[in-house]
Parts: sequence; structure tokens; C-alpha cells
Amino acid sequence: MKQTELYDAPIQFYNRHTSEVETESVYGEGFLRWAYGNPLGRLTVEVAVKRLLFSRWYGWRMNRPASQSKVQPFIQNYGVDVDEFADPVDSYRSFNEFFYRKLKPAARPIAEAGNVAVFPADGRHLAIQDLNATDQFYIKGQRFDLEKFLGDAELAQEFEGGSVLISRLCPVDYHRYHFPISGEAGEVEILDGSLRSVSPLALRRQLAILWENRRARTLVDSPEFGKVVVMEVGATCVGGMHSTFSSGSVQKGDDKGYFSFGGSCVTTVFKKGAIQFDDDLNEHAANGHEVYAKMGERCGVVGT
Repeated sequence: MKQTELYDAPIQFYNRHTSEVETESVYGEGFLRWAYGNPLGRLTVEVAVKRLLFSRWYGWRMNRPASQSKVQPFIQNYGVDVDEFADPVDSYRSFNEFFYRKLKPAARPIAEAGNVAVFPADGRHLAIQDLNATDQFYIKGQRFDLEKFLGDAELAQEFEGGSVLISRLCPVDYHRYHFPISGEAGEVEILDGSLRSVSPLALRRQLAILWENRRARTLVDSPEFGKVVVMEVGATCVGGMHSTFSSGSVQKGDDKGYFSFGGSCVTTVFKKGAIQFDDDLNEHAANGHEVYAKMGERCGVVGT
């Protein structure tokens, strides 16, 4: 397959719940393919879309009362399970209120074993066991620049050869994110940047989007996993990354924050040997494929 065909191929992922490889239904797919695959589209991204003002404007639109009319059609078009909602559908006063809705606690049980880490969010997850041993990020030939991503050369040295889990949220997903491990959480540090799509349609062409976009970094000292970095990454049309926790002791599965409208991702970075990702994650990552799973489900165990 030619490189251009790889860029434009459908997004496929392994679904843990159906045990099948599925093709993603991409929200706004036509625009994304034009914006990141067409020369004029890429110029538009460069001069307008990636700027914070564009996403703030779009987030403002999704906060307006008129946006409430988008809720029911969205639920029907994408088969969102309303039985999981903590609040009635008609209680959401805007599309954004629906977008960062809370769920009933029973909807997302947390894997309890102390030596188990869990997914921090619903979504499609790409696990890389050894950052130094792969160039397979969404498409072969791309390498992850840990120093640029973490925004700290000293911190990057600590995590050299570590493991990373990229948890990508689509607009159709539950958009609150949680702590994947228990421990002592530090303050959130904002790393400024632009806002571009984190869809594989964009990341296949430029993985650097992950460290050029605006990010929110939190360090967690875990009794089981050692020092862990939990990093939210903003994206186009994300009105904001909203932290809802206080620094100090946190438990696995505790609420960490939520994204306003748009697709985004949460990236969890472990030190070398600290975690052993589950077999299905490693198997599908070898082919550049994500695994769909929900927040609170097991993603790996303490490394041996």
C-alpha cells in the first residue's frame, strides 16, 4: 500500500467488548480528511484552525442555549446509551453540558486489584510498551519525542525507555477522565500550544501534534507503579480541559477532570519496567491499531 493510501485508510480498531476489528465512524470525517490531506486544507489548519481562538469560538457556540437542539439528534445518530446518564437528557441546557455529562457510578466499575492500572477514559487506546523500541505510532516510521511531549528534559530522562498509553476520545465518547492509578497527585501544570485534531487521520501525517498541542501535566506518585505522568492533550474545537480534583491523595478511578466539546486524548506515561500492558493492547499496537475499552477496565499490571 502506498504512503498516501496509508494516510487516508479507514480508522480501524479492536473492540474489546465485541472481540472484533471495527471501522470507526468519524465525526466530521469529510472536514478532517480535507483539512489534513489537502494542501489548501493544511494551510487553513495552519493559519486558523490550530489557533486557540477558533476552538474557543466553537466552544462558546456549544455553550449557547440554542445548541441544546443538537443533543437528541446526536444521541440517535451515534447510539449513545442514555441509561448510563446520571441526569435526565432534558436537564442539559446546552450541547456542552450533555457532552461532559456525568454517568451513574455503576456504569463504569473500577478494576480493584492494587497491582492493576485502568484506562483513564472511554476511547480507543494505543499502548506502547517500550518507547525506545518502536516507530509504530498510527503509521510506521514515526517516533515519539518524549522530551518535547513532557516539556521537561530532566523529567524525560527519568522516563527514558518507559511505557505510554494514548487514550483517544472521540466526540461520541464519555468525556470525563479519571486517575488510572492511586497515589499522591501533584498540581496541574499547563503546557501551552496550538489546538489541532488528534484523530489518526491527522496523527498519521504528523505525530508531533501530540507535543505541539496545549497539554495539562500531572505527576502522580503511586505506591505500586512509582512516578507516573498523566497528561491531557487538547484538540481542535475543545473549549477547555477542566481539572476537577485537588492535589493530594487520589484513588484509582477518581474523577480528574473533563473536556469541553471536541475529541481529545489522555496520555499516561510510566517509567521503564513499571507496567506490563495487557496482551491485546500490545498485540494490536504492533500493527498500529488502537483497542477500544472503557474507563475503569484493566489496561495492565505492575511490571515484573
